[in-house]
Amino acid sequence: MFKKILCPIDLSDVSPKMAPFIIEMATKHGADVHLLFVVRVLEHFTALYVPDLSISKLEQEMIAGAEKRLEEFTAENFSSLPTVKASVVLGDASEEIVNYVNKEKMDLVIVGTHGRKGLEKVFFGSVAEKVVKTCPVPVLSINPYREREA
Repeated sequence: MFKKILCPIDLSDVSPKMAPFIIEMATKHGADVHLLFVVRVLEHFTALYVPDLSISKLEQEMIAGAEKRLEEFTAENFSSLPTVKASVVLGDASEEIVNYVNKEKMDLVIVGTHGRKGLEKVFFGSVAEKVVKTCPVPVLSINPYREREA
């Protein structure tokens, strides 16, 4: 049923913890895995009179750095899978995840959560929550910090 699985990755300490869940789902379903890293747009800094050229250059350097790190991350964590596509895009994380789902016709999204609560959630928001609310395909959200009860 799930032949194309999208896994948004933020390259934080959550990302390697997600790999076993992703590999298990992909293996069970014989699915291709797509990893997606979204570089945040820095356009809101233009209000600080930072030259547009500087911001554009910084974004391009961030994309290049993210591509390199995502390539390393993929090799370190997903070498056991036959098909893994890794992509880096620029934009708002939740919007770009849903755009990628539509563009690449994904069947499932597996997203990790940081388990933020209270003021931390208010300030940082929740990409996972926004994706769950707007995604046209099923979303499996996993809190990799939670341990199963015996």
